[in-house]
Amino acid sequence: METEQLYQAYKPLLFSLAYRMLGSVMDAEDIVHDAFLSLSQTEELGPVDNIKAYLCKMVTNRSIDKLRSATHKRNIYVGTWLPEPLVEESDDPSMTYIMKESMSTAYLLLLEQLSEVERAVFILREVFGYDYDEIALIVEKSSVNCRQIFHRARKSIVDKPKASKLSTKQVATYVEQFVTSIQRGDVQAMLEILKTDAVFKSDGGGKVTTALKPIHTSERIIRLFLGITKKLPEEHSIAIRMVNGTPGIIVNVNNRATYVLSFEFKEEKIASIYMMVNPEKLIHLNRNV
Repeated sequence: METEQLYQAYKPLLFSLAYRMLGSVMDAEDIVHDAFLSLSQTEELGPVDNIKAYLCKMVTNRSIDKLRSATHKRNIYVGTWLPEPLVEESDDPSMTYIMKESMSTAYLLLLEQLSEVERAVFILREVFGYDYDEIALIVEKSSVNCRQIFHRARKSIVDKPKASKLSTKQVATYVEQFVTSIQRGDVQAMLEILKTDAVFKSDGGGKVTTALKPIHTSERIIRLFLGITKKLPEEHSIAIRMVNGTPGIIVNVNNRATYVLSFEFKEEKIASIYMMVNPEKLIHLNRNV
């Protein structure tokens, strides 16, 4: 197969892998592009039936290197770090539950508890269902070692959220109700949608003024959103889009994505709200503006 054909065939898989590893849309795109660039410059590819593992290995290694080089930046990051939002126009019915769950903001934050290699092994096994021999080939460790790494990684992930029983349509309905209640200033309606012990996290990266620490309880979160709403200029629009696999919110100001919100639901109520306002992490959404 020509490089272009391989690109079309494997880009979705490789981007999904890199994005889950890094939590960055732009870095994932760069790594996948770099992998295919290297592939086009490699004369001996080996057997074609190994090309998938070969590409996954390149992307995994580059992702691990990127994570290690970014450790210092993470340590001095201003406020809460959140992954770059992955925004799609509509739901993809072909995606399995685990594929959607594993790109959620809450899930990506859980992966932050793992080391770089643990994260790679865990994602390859848990999300993509690779067997240990395949994973061993990709991360250059024995299959026995990979099995041990996976079980250690799964044990070390704490506070894994229970699967929500809500359908995409139900989540979209609740998100719409949440938006409407904020716009109307209907505190009671907001209280009914939010769990009492709900948590709000926002990422401004020191570029935009926002809460540096998580905000707890529905009452405090409501006060925050009512304050944000009052400050929004008249020239703004709110759209519901698929954000990290589930319905979320994009607030556009002057036709630019300025706020992107994703949600975690528990017991048919909003348990966590994640708001991205760091303009550097929204560049990929505003490239065509």
